[in-house]
Amino acid sequence: MATKDAVEQNQAAFQKQDGVFIARKKSLGKKSKSGNRWYKDVGLGFKTPDTAKNGNYVDKKCPFTGNVSIRGRLLKGVCVTAKMERTIIVRRDYLNFVRKYRRFEKRHKNTAAHASPAFRIKEGDVVTVGQCRPLSKTVRFNVLKVEEARNEKTPGAIKKAFRMF
Repeated sequence: MATKDAVEQNQAAFQKQDGVFIARKKSLGKKSKSGNRWYKDVGLGFKTPDTAKNGNYVDKKCPFTGNVSIRGRLLKGVCVTAKMERTIIVRRDYLNFVRKYRRFEKRHKNTAAHASPAFRIKEGDVVTVGQCRPLSKTVRFNVLKVEEARNEKTPGAIKKAFRMF
């Protein structure tokens, strides 16, 4: 594949999208700028990012270019760790009411989510994730939207800081 819109082959297996036939000799209908690229609208009011439409990555677990449907819960939280390959940890803070003392206590839950290459996610970014089928042992959510991090004084303070939206 010596074309300009070729997919970067950096994995052991040959990278291609399931719904696209690569060896077509002539194109039928309109020719897009990005070549043969399949993408979809996930619905629920989330816009498909331009990097998913025009990019050259292949990710079968991406909600925009892969075979994953979003159904169930939509959650919002802060990205705590983005060190894994295509997986992030999202921290969700909440208050729990203790009836005995008539007060609230702070609690949090960490959730693993698949991060598509369509997004550039850093620690501290506020992300919206949607539930999907199990993608691995611990991952059941997919990133749908990323909001840039607010100006924090120290990037390490994000891990333990209690933030509600």
